[in-house]
Amino acid sequence: MLWAGGMRLGTARILLMLIHAAAACEFGPVPYSVTGIVCRMTKPAALLLNQETARLIQVAFKNAKFPNITGERSMRLLGTVAYTLANIQVSDLSIEQSEVELKENDAIDIAIKNVTAFFRGTLTYGYAGAWFLQLFHSVDFEIESSIDLQISIKLLCQEEQVAADASDCYLSFHKLTLHLQGDKEPGWLKQLFTNFISFTLKFVLKREVCKEINLLARVMANFVHDIAENFVRDEAIGLDISLASDPLIKANYLESHHKGLVLYKNYSDTLSDSVFSPSLLSESRMLYFWLSEHILNSLASAAFLDGRLVLTIRGEKLQVTCRGGSSVLHVHLIFQGNSYNDSVAKVWSLTLPEISLQPEGTVVKSLVAAEISIFPPGEEPLTVLYMEKEITVTIQAAYMEKKLILRPLDSQIEFKVFNCTADPSGNDQSVRNFLQKMISAVGIPEVISKIEPALTSLMNSKGLHLFEIKNPEIITRKRYLIVQLDFSFPNHLLLNFLKKTF
Repeated sequence: MLWAGGMRLGTARILLMLIHAAAACEFGPVPYSVTGIVCRMTKPAALLLNQETARLIQVAFKNAKFPNITGERSMRLLGTVAYTLANIQVSDLSIEQSEVELKENDAIDIAIKNVTAFFRGTLTYGYAGAWFLQLFHSVDFEIESSIDLQISIKLLCQEEQVAADASDCYLSFHKLTLHLQGDKEPGWLKQLFTNFISFTLKFVLKREVCKEINLLARVMANFVHDIAENFVRDEAIGLDISLASDPLIKANYLESHHKGLVLYKNYSDTLSDSVFSPSLLSESRMLYFWLSEHILNSLASAAFLDGRLVLTIRGEKLQVTCRGGSSVLHVHLIFQGNSYNDSVAKVWSLTLPEISLQPEGTVVKSLVAAEISIFPPGEEPLTVLYMEKEITVTIQAAYMEKKLILRPLDSQIEFKVFNCTADPSGNDQSVRNFLQKMISAVGIPEVISKIEPALTSLMNSKGLHLFEIKNPEIITRKRYLIVQLDFSFPNHLLLNFLKKTF
């Protein structure tokens, strides 16, 4: 029986190795060149997440399906003694301590110490005596155990995403005591069957618990991937977060490198000149995200193609925007005395925006059109202003109190096309000066004020607000951006996942 079980376990491991080999990913000679997104989790974050290990281990023990354990042995005078342990279930489980260690270029080692578990079920046994006397009995049993659990988790690339292999799993038993019908005192029957089944029982417990832990590790890896994939998608626009190289394990951090290519209808996106290097990230914070300038440009292009770079301003907002130019005369001339409620301004991007990341901030350059139309009562609508202008604005970003903050630092405006009923000849420089002041002082901040809550709402819809993010920093450098932060893990997120999955 033990030999057959060992063969089954060995065959399963061979099949698992073949699956890993078949699903292994192939990368080019310079994988960092196609890296658009990098996620680095340092050891403090791993230690924080390890606090949740107890929940996962409890689920693994609870969901393990223990087969019936059978065996037999010849005994002097008693003949052949056979037994079956059936309906084995875990009734109580507690964990005293859990530790995690990152092994350089190898694995994540998790040591779980002093796991106290009680297994309950039914013991049926019988024996044939020398005079053909057969006796069969069935009693309830309880097995009290104290176990140390050692798990070595390897991070792999399978089907171009991070996969976890926890097949390297060991259980060490400090205590394994069999109680029959609640009798805690040793007796010949208990001693007899404890000696019979001890080795077999340890083997079965190890096999089934470790199998469940390995399954849970793979499911958790898929769960994290699905969360990340959903976070970087909004309707038709998404990001390809498939791996650009094998996951990396260092003594102080875990790191994964992703392509980060934009997915949008027939939009074609490629990246071959990423400037990423592991030395660009430090180890002082819990979590780091590195983003290539290419990603922001591609997202802006997709947003433009999807018709999202359009803003309409009317009513009170339009009044505030226009009065920001500080010239009542020019406002009156442009609107021809009409009410703001009978007017509408439309601003949209005419070409693909260009984004460049610099130490001073994110520089956005775009050819923008602005149009103001009035709707006089009883008359046909009239366009009183149309202009095209190339705008370059530098923006600094921050995340505070669970809100994205965008702050424009500097702006440059160059008129390309200018048609205004208040200046038919186009020679009144004062009108242009007024509009330029209005755009830079009020117009650009107004547009950004619309983008801030929209992006915050989008991120919150993906669950970002559920995390307690501490001291986040958004740092821009030439051609790349770094987000670094500390965080607290939302327990209910893991609990909800476990409830839905198991």
